[in-house]
Amino acid sequence: MLPRIVIALAILVGLASVSLFRVYEQERAILFQLGKIQRSDFTPGLYFKIPVYQNVEKFDIRLQTLETEPQRFLTGEKKDVIVDSFVRYRVNDVEKYYKSTGGDARRAGILLYQKINDGLRSEFGKRTVQEVVSGERGTIMDIVTKTADDRGEELGMQIVDVRLKRIDLPEEVSQNVYERMRSERARVAREFRARGEKTAITIKADADRSRTVVAANAYRDAETLRGTGDAGAAKIYADAYNKNREFYDFYRSLNAYKSSFRSGGDVFLLDPDSDFFKYFSNPGVR
Repeated sequence: MLPRIVIALAILVGLASVSLFRVYEQERAILFQLGKIQRSDFTPGLYFKIPVYQNVEKFDIRLQTLETEPQRFLTGEKKDVIVDSFVRYRVNDVEKYYKSTGGDARRAGILLYQKINDGLRSEFGKRTVQEVVSGERGTIMDIVTKTADDRGEELGMQIVDVRLKRIDLPEEVSQNVYERMRSERARVAREFRARGEKTAITIKADADRSRTVVAANAYRDAETLRGTGDAGAAKIYADAYNKNREFYDFYRSLNAYKSSFRSGGDVFLLDPDSDFFKYFSNPGVR
């Protein structure tokens, strides 16, 4: 009796395993009956199917990322650029997705990227390299995202975002562009150096002029002070001389003797009757 029960339970478990299927939160499922779509509106839960007669295919509805090889586009100024982009999408209509792509994610990506590349090629052809790199990059993405979303709706997909990862120039063009950039930077650097040298020369000339003016004014003031001092000294000498001319002559002679006979080896060849020895030969002179 027990072996029969075990066998019966095993058969029931086997039938359940091939007759029941579960749909998770991140999934949507399609129930096929003899190859035709029978139902596609499953919500998360446990469901029954008829083995062999029916089969189920599940699809991930979480956010997906689609990337392809970089593509070459021509800008409005007839320059090639290599664009690396990616698309973020999710499946929102599994029945339409299956009918248009056969449930093949690779085929869906090819169909979607054909539309995206057409949109990028059209938008890049209207703009210059500078515009697509900086100024209007966001505008291009908005336009291409809308175009891709229209195509995605046909495929049962919702396009969340289209982004450019990188925009490069082809290798054969990059070197020429870099050389032009270096030449432009060098030209700007030369202009700055020339302006700096001009400013430096102007500042130096102003400094030299100011120095000359200051030195001239200082020399003028010094000469004025010196002249005033000399005039004052001359006046003092004259006043002193006029008060007692004899004493002044005597005082000057003593200073001359002191200066002349400072060293013991000094020798003078003078006429004894010269005025230099006036106070030696006649000390009583008043």
